[in-house]
Amino acid sequence: MKTSNKTVRHFLTLTDLSSTEFRDIIERASELKAMQHRGEIFEPLKNKVLAMIFEKSSTRTRVSFETGMAQFGGHAIFLSPRDTQLGRGEPVEDSARVLSSMADCLMVRTFEHEKAELLAEYSSVPVINGLTDDVHPCQLLADMQAYFEHRGDIRGKTVTWVGDGNNMCHSYMHAAKMLEFKLNIACPKGFEPQQAFIDETHDFIEITQDVAAACTGSDLIVTDVWASMGQEEEQKIREQAFADFQVNSELMARANDDALFMHCLPAHRGEEVSADVIDGTQSVVWDEAENRLHAQKALLEFLLVN
Repeated sequence: MKTSNKTVRHFLTLTDLSSTEFRDIIERASELKAMQHRGEIFEPLKNKVLAMIFEKSSTRTRVSFETGMAQFGGHAIFLSPRDTQLGRGEPVEDSARVLSSMADCLMVRTFEHEKAELLAEYSSVPVINGLTDDVHPCQLLADMQAYFEHRGDIRGKTVTWVGDGNNMCHSYMHAAKMLEFKLNIACPKGFEPQQAFIDETHDFIEITQDVAAACTGSDLIVTDVWASMGQEEEQKIREQAFADFQVNSELMARANDDALFMHCLPAHRGEEVSADVIDGTQSVVWDEAENRLHAQKALLEFLLVN
């Protein structure tokens, strides 16, 4: 018997939010950040439990969710494939029913997006996507919070994605449509985003192989590693394909003078980004990384308190 509760809100992709909710969460994240920096104790999730299912390894996702739950007065349980029956072949549907009967929220970081969708379908509590092969929506909450904090509203601005048309790129495409900015996607031939995402966001994006043109007049330049988790065996092929797609000072010089640089990390200096850019004055990667904590706290509050 399926025990799904139709009133439960999930966060599997940015489009599970309205544009207004997206902006509200960004604003709330900055408020929560200020409160935490002032040392204020705020515990809206006292006695609440977040069960975190990790099938892909993680630093920022795990630490930000665990810390966020602790700061909110709740508790987070880390479940790796070695620690759960999921790793031994228990159906996702069964795990969803069991975990959601005990925990107040589930977070999943996995490979196939369908697995996150299946978890949500059979869960009686909110499910948060901590990353799938298709999208990485939590990272976009943090990235957009960082942009708003440094430069104000991103509406009408130009953002340039340099590199692989991967899960991060897909979430940037969703954000472009929802927050109404223009997204230039500079990627090598054969590494374009999935067609479904192109169809969904075509009015707000432009795909090109001309990386210099894509960066010209940009307000924000973003990149990611050339080979994502699970693609390591393609590293050599990708190094050749992406050789001309490194974000360096020459590319940054083509952007607007006050352009920012972002990267979801971990970064490979000397590959997708030069050291002088990621460690330079236009880089906001450390604020962006810290914002995973605050943005996800705002998301947890939105899903579990509001």
